[in-house]
Amino acid sequence: MPSKRERELARAKFARQQERRAHRKVRDRFISIVVLGLLFVGLIGFATYQNGQSDEIIADPAASASAQPEPVAISTNAPIEGCQEPVQVRANNITFGSATADLPTASEFSIETNCGLIKFATDVKAPTTVGTIAWLANQGFYNNTSCHRLTTQGIFVLQCGDPAGDGTGSPGFSFADENLPTAGADGNYIYPRGTVAMANSGPNTNGSQFFLVYQDSPLPPNYSVWGNITEGLDVLDNVASAGVLDGSSDGLPSQAVVISKASTTP
Repeated sequence: MPSKRERELARAKFARQQERRAHRKVRDRFISIVVLGLLFVGLIGFATYQNGQSDEIIADPAASASAQPEPVAISTNAPIEGCQEPVQVRANNITFGSATADLPTASEFSIETNCGLIKFATDVKAPTTVGTIAWLANQGFYNNTSCHRLTTQGIFVLQCGDPAGDGTGSPGFSFADENLPTAGADGNYIYPRGTVAMANSGPNTNGSQFFLVYQDSPLPPNYSVWGNITEGLDVLDNVASAGVLDGSSDGLPSQAVVISKASTTP
């Protein structure tokens, strides 16, 4: 039979074991909470990164019209020769549930910018795209909006048509691709200098954004071609010569380009 001393030592040992078990349980619970928290933060960060990588159209037709919009970022550098101070960029988007069912026709599209007039003939092989863009122009959708993206390496384009000014704006609806070019042996198509095509965020996600090609540019054949520049390539060349605002090859143009008015000719 254990002595009194042995029984006391046994009880003390048992108490220490229970205390260690309690400490381990608290520690394990704390570690689990920390790990779950880090995973949650990581997932949020990954989602933010993924969204930040999208440089084309992300539509948000449910955005509240009463929400206070963020100011549209444009370059505040002094205008280069051939450009004027831009008109004030509007800070609100205009959204629609859908385009009209009776789309207008347009043989020519004109955009007046602070750096000069750009005109393009429309392509009869893209009637829905042309009609939708013409309808948006007739609603004043493009007036006082900036061309938010210039690319000067690999591909050579100026991207316009986004009232949000950051690549996320849209008219609140999307429409299908049409007049897609045919890929070459390398899977790309050379979009020739002067091409006007739709930007998108995947198949059949065209909205309002389009890009103007100022040098031949190899791209996947995923962008609906709907026009060809007939006047104003010198305007694009001039803007491109000023480069990108942050010194990179893809981003906000150093020379702010703002469309004061967009109009069509039937």
